[in-house]
Amino acid sequence: MTAVGENVHTVTRQRVALVVALVLAVGAIGEAQRRGGGRGGRGGFSVRPAIASDFDGSWQFCRVAFRGNRAGDGGGWSVDFPRADINLSIRLSELTKTTVSFAGPQEPNHVVIQLTDPTLFQCPFIMMTEVGAAFITDAEAEALRNYLLKGGFLWADDFWGEYAWQVWMEQFGKVLPSAVYPAKDLPKDHPLFRALFDTGGVPQIASIGNWLNTGSTSERGAESAVPHARGVFDQSGRLIALMTHNTDIGDSWEEEASNPQYFYEFSTKGYAFGVNALVYAMTH
Repeated sequence: MTAVGENVHTVTRQRVALVVALVLAVGAIGEAQRRGGGRGGRGGFSVRPAIASDFDGSWQFCRVAFRGNRAGDGGGWSVDFPRADINLSIRLSELTKTTVSFAGPQEPNHVVIQLTDPTLFQCPFIMMTEVGAAFITDAEAEALRNYLLKGGFLWADDFWGEYAWQVWMEQFGKVLPSAVYPAKDLPKDHPLFRALFDTGGVPQIASIGNWLNTGSTSERGAESAVPHARGVFDQSGRLIALMTHNTDIGDSWEEEASNPQYFYEFSTKGYAFGVNALVYAMTH
């Protein structure tokens, strides 16, 4: 077999293995979410900032709660919360050997933090969604800067169009100046795209509502037709911030049990990319 043929078969096997693993696992959590059992539903979920005793040394999903920007574009920090946090934690534990913190079966420990919380430095990675709507204070910028330059990793997801990008760049510029720390598109051969699964780049994933209503993966039409995975690197070349623009990776985790076609079309791609990003961040 040629090298090209071997690569094609390897990628195919990876995709089949991912789909099979997720199909076998999705039933249990999907049923729990439909019943509103566990911590899968929004109703009754109490949100409080994380405290030191919430951390046990295992991997935990850390979501950043941020204040809204009056000049921003997008929803709030809690978009996709808490199901995306729960589902990705479970899938990471199933698809890798990562030691994920659990309170019980199908009940991963995940936390919400603010950037000025001392618990920020307990988080192996932090997630921000709808960052086109975020406002970062000077104190938050200083805390996030310290976190990133001391080994932390930020993933910013789910913001669409050029205006949202500019708003986010203005806010992130308070953290790290773009002249020194520019956001760059990751090249197609970047190892993040094949850390575990060969994704070939970043998938464009629309929210399930937008996809059901329009059939399109681009939420802003031609303006957001091209998805981007951009990275910010520190002075040693380490990826410290990942920005997935013109795509909603988080919805592919949140809505894995909502619609079978959405699951097959988008959740498998979203998990492949998400697991890749986390594995890469934890090993580089």
